[in-house]
Amino acid sequence: MPVLTAHDLHKSFGPQTLLDDVSLSIRTGERVGLVGVNGSGKSTLARILAGLEPPDSGTIARRRGAEIGVLSQDPVFEPSDTARDVVLAGLSAWHAAKARHDEASRALAAGTGDAEAQLAEQAAAAADVERLGGWDMMHRVDAIIGHVGVTRPDAPMSVLSGGDRRRVALARLLVSRPALAVLDEPSNHLDVETVEWLERYLVEEHPGALLLITHDRYLLDRVVERTLEIDKGKVYSYDGGYEEYLEQKAERLALEARTESNRQNFLRTELEWLRRQPKARTGKQKARIQRAESAKAAPPPRAERAAQLSVEAVRTGKTILELKELGLSVDGKWLVRGLDFSLTKGERVGIVGRNGTGKTTLLRAILGQVGAADGAAGAGGAADEGGAAGEGPRMEGDVVLGKNTSVAYFDQHRSGLDLDASIFENIAGSHTRVEVGGRSMDVRSYLERFLFDPHKARQPVGSLSGGERARVALAKMLTQSANVIILDEPTNDLDVMTLAALEEMLVELDGSALVVTHDRWFLNRVATSILAFEGDGRVVRYAGNYDAYREQRAHALAAEAGARAEKAQAAEPRPAAAAAKPAARPADRPKLTFAERTELDGIVGRIDEAEQKVRELEAQLADPGLYASRGAEVAGLLSELERAKQEAARLVSRWEELETKREAAGKG
Repeated sequence: MPVLTAHDLHKSFGPQTLLDDVSLSIRTGERVGLVGVNGSGKSTLARILAGLEPPDSGTIARRRGAEIGVLSQDPVFEPSDTARDVVLAGLSAWHAAKARHDEASRALAAGTGDAEAQLAEQAAAAADVERLGGWDMMHRVDAIIGHVGVTRPDAPMSVLSGGDRRRVALARLLVSRPALAVLDEPSNHLDVETVEWLERYLVEEHPGALLLITHDRYLLDRVVERTLEIDKGKVYSYDGGYEEYLEQKAERLALEARTESNRQNFLRTELEWLRRQPKARTGKQKARIQRAESAKAAPPPRAERAAQLSVEAVRTGKTILELKELGLSVDGKWLVRGLDFSLTKGERVGIVGRNGTGKTTLLRAILGQVGAADGAAGAGGAADEGGAAGEGPRMEGDVVLGKNTSVAYFDQHRSGLDLDASIFENIAGSHTRVEVGGRSMDVRSYLERFLFDPHKARQPVGSLSGGERARVALAKMLTQSANVIILDEPTNDLDVMTLAALEEMLVELDGSALVVTHDRWFLNRVATSILAFEGDGRVVRYAGNYDAYREQRAHALAAEAGARAEKAQAAEPRPAAAAAKPAARPADRPKLTFAERTELDGIVGRIDEAEQKVRELEAQLADPGLYASRGAEVAGLLSELERAKQEAARLVSRWEELETKREAAGKG
């Protein structure tokens, strides 16, 4: 049963048609992805489907009573509301269902009215409460707030960053459990661990339908069951996730190419026939002429455009970048401590870690934007670790850039853009040409490399979508020559076409790159090593791409868990040997009670079961797949393993005690 059906939607902005006769439906519980280049109309279509914006024409039918929840790219809140207040506001449907249940229960207890109708209302309300999250909803709210990374739930929205506000909005939508959740770029501002948790939540726990707009290709591939592509005003539907979409789109484009080739062959044949014929035409000849004229007038399919990104690399010296005993702290908290790191030509280092661990601060330190700590501060100087509360980050150690090192920096806030100026002016100022790769180019031709139509060149940057602004920032950055590219969250808002072009540019780069990103697909394609922020100032370098890092990290965690377990087991006090106790007189030797004999008879089996459980838990913790798909379970499994080992040790100790007692009684 559809939760939403749209027919013949049209939407235009000035001369640009975003939606041209679009029809689609989303079934109850279906998970649908929506892809397309930046500016193609993805967010506009989502807003129209959710009822937040009207189409120019067309109709939308929504299932009666179906709630549609929307995560927009720029959520707006009351400044005085706390984060928790905002999230709890998403429980209006749950509160209404619980109030209905309570009212029906009170009526039944009073014994007045139609008992059968009251029972039916109570059962229906109870079903709604369960569907909307269950009876212990406050616990669920706190869990989701923690999972999405809201660290200050009692802070007013006015003091939270844009990323924090997005996380609060995501938590509110998830706890509301709508019939259709529209998520527009939900992974922006989330770290990798949170994105992986969201991936599992949407597949395993979200009960409603889903319309997912995202550049995160792993998220698309692992969550959605059907992919919609918006392309030149039309919407195409493909079964499956991102990989299946790519395969089916390639087939569609190949079919279009064959169709166009057949049309061209038909035109060639018909034109040759027309040129050979006399002026007099029969009725059949006239019909053939009309067919030829119609085929000639039909527009050919527009070629698929791809972004073309490149940077002019300058020669590097022997030293590119070195960090020596680098320490970074904020308000007395270490973000980085004792980091030694060197960057060589051709390396592409992905930087990962939870939000707030210091990834952007590290980039700022490399760029010379972090002040040095006082001279008294040392690697272990607790008194001078970060200065007074509210101060900016402080640095100790050395950042060494080679004398030939030239850095191009792409910051996550796109702060180098003038929102009031046009795309053209942001790139070239008052000039009409730019220098790229040692040659002069017309600005409009240069912008076409970044998928901007020439008629958009004079459009103010402030009127663009987030992805289009990101493309302007990229275009501006790549006008400069560099041998080190530093990118801070470059994948936020970019469409997959531009991401693929950026990946290709980095792979072919005649230089080096540092990239902070949560995009696992991007890291797997680009990174030659991973610099992981693991908390408490610990930053570790791992060889290989993101998957290789996860496997190495899993083995390291399993080894640490095993070492802790062995240490705990070695520290456990062992029961004194029976021989060390004073010998009891034969008449006083205790005998096993009936309960103890029963316990002794079954204890060997219980020991086997306990040891088997230990082996199973150890096997789970040694599996790299656990950390890749169910990382949130690791802490619980480690605790369970500790308890299982303690239980196995207790049973063995108890068996020794009972067996000693039985042998002593037999000798008596």
